[in-house]
Amino acid sequence: MKKTMALCFALSLLTCGVAPGQDKMNHDDGQKTYASQQPIQLSGKISNTGETFVSDKGGKNWTIANPAAIKGHEGQHVLLTANVDEDKGEVNVVSLKRTKK
Repeated sequence: MKKTMALCFALSLLTCGVAPGQDKMNHDDGQKTYASQQPIQLSGKISNTGETFVSDKGGKNWTIANPAAIKGHEGQHVLLTANVDEDKGEVNVVSLKRTKK
């Protein structure tokens, strides 16, 4: 009886240790994380509403993902350091510096 219980216990431990290693599914939910990207610098103007940014190079419009980071700089020309999501047309502002233009 003791041998059977010990065997069952050993098998349950073995099963618990092996099962997590079998998960090979791709759990990509389609969302990019900004933490995995290097920030880049963009120069341009923040809209008067503070919701978008228009870059000097190419005149591309970007949606600002974190508008609280640019509060007080609405309508100004700035140099942004930001993480960019090209697919969504979105920037996540890390820092900014006011520039003259």
